[in-house]
Amino acid sequence: MLRLVRAGCYSRRNCTPKNIDNSQLMYYIKYMANVLNMDKQIMIISALAEGSSIRSIERMTGVHRDTIMRLGVKVGKGCTAMMDEQMRNLSCNRLEMDEIWGFVGKKERHVRPEDPEDVGSVWTFCAIDAETKLVPAFKVGNRDSATADAFVQDVAKRMRNRLQISTDGLNAYVEAIERAFGGDVEYGQIIKVYGIEESITPQRRYSAPAIQSVEKKAIIGRPDFRLISTSYVERLNATTRLHMKRLARLTHAFSKKRENFEAAVGLHFAYYNFVRRHNTLRCTPAMAAGVSREFWSVGDLVEASA
Repeated sequence: MLRLVRAGCYSRRNCTPKNIDNSQLMYYIKYMANVLNMDKQIMIISALAEGSSIRSIERMTGVHRDTIMRLGVKVGKGCTAMMDEQMRNLSCNRLEMDEIWGFVGKKERHVRPEDPEDVGSVWTFCAIDAETKLVPAFKVGNRDSATADAFVQDVAKRMRNRLQISTDGLNAYVEAIERAFGGDVEYGQIIKVYGIEESITPQRRYSAPAIQSVEKKAIIGRPDFRLISTSYVERLNATTRLHMKRLARLTHAFSKKRENFEAAVGLHFAYYNFVRRHNTLRCTPAMAAGVSREFWSVGDLVEASA
């Protein structure tokens, strides 16, 4: 019988020792080690990519939550680096851009002056190809001109042909797209005006107000007004919230570190682009865009991110 003392207990008066027999010790050695076998890694990454929480994966697999977190961060960072290498010289014709809100540590209204800089609201800028549903780039940061500039510059260097871009009315996009593309782009905005509801019923507490009007504007070039839309990227945002537990509404799940959040975003979009079959395309977005020739498995994703 192996006898271990709880962390933080310095005398018998403060804490009763915890006894662990040999079978329990082997459990800790097998599942709590830093290096997991490939089957366990695939099981964990699959569950993370499908929107399961860290705690639920711990209960399903028997792997400690700290090990799950370390694996998720490692694979997420590798996925980001892999996509940065793969998403080059793309022949996209029509992109839609938008940003999705989240938070790290605590919501903005609870942030105090002594808190770290990366605590509070965080925005994920992303773009989607309306034809292939590929997500060529994303950027995590603040909802400001600096993040918009970095994001649009990253998108621009991955394209090889003139394209049409659609965004909402965020002013940061205008200067960012002009600096990144110059006049070599067709850029239009779609601005939706929402009404004001005087009384909100419990059933509509978390629903957006009704749209009163929609205005489309040509900002750069001569965009096709019929194709100025953000419907696909807004649907992508819904998919992201569904498959990223950290962004799910009305839950206790959230990131405590910006590093963990960025890794989770990288894992999500890599899984979306290379592994997840899109029903309307009958293949993955990466296959439709010519980035990949075949379906990827989660095992392929883990190996590519190593």
